[in-house]
Amino acid sequence: MWHLGMFGGKRRGLRMWVLFMLRSKPRNGVEIMDEMEGMSQGWWRPSPGSVYPLLDELRKEGYIQKKEDGRYELTAKASEEFNWGGPPWMGGRWGRSIQGAVEEIGAQLSFLEESAPTAAKEIEGARAELHQLAERLEAISRGK
Repeated sequence: MWHLGMFGGKRRGLRMWVLFMLRSKPRNGVEIMDEMEGMSQGWWRPSPGSVYPLLDELRKEGYIQKKEDGRYELTAKASEEFNWGGPPWMGGRWGRSIQGAVEEIGAQLSFLEESAPTAAKEIEGARAELHQLAERLEAISRGK
């Protein structure tokens, strides 16, 4: 079962879920809310106050367009920028751009930084791996 945390929580997750859902077929706001409620097995239903402003934002950014029937669909810009191919845990290509990978690393680092004060033993257990990752990142940043 997918959950919103896979996309970084409700706020970021809502944006990605909407884009992901529109990838398969055009939908209107109510259909988006209904599907999200169904996907969460009734645990969460986004409000109109969060869905419709997001749809307007995505439209202004050029990622979606509103059809004559009131449904929204992805634009070519969305398909190109998000490099669709499915979610990474299913072999897809989200984040398979350099910028996408850097942003994902940044998000994971933020998680580690926030977790460190309360997860000292886990961090200590991962210290060697963290050092290896830091060395690899350093080598990439130096162009090696």
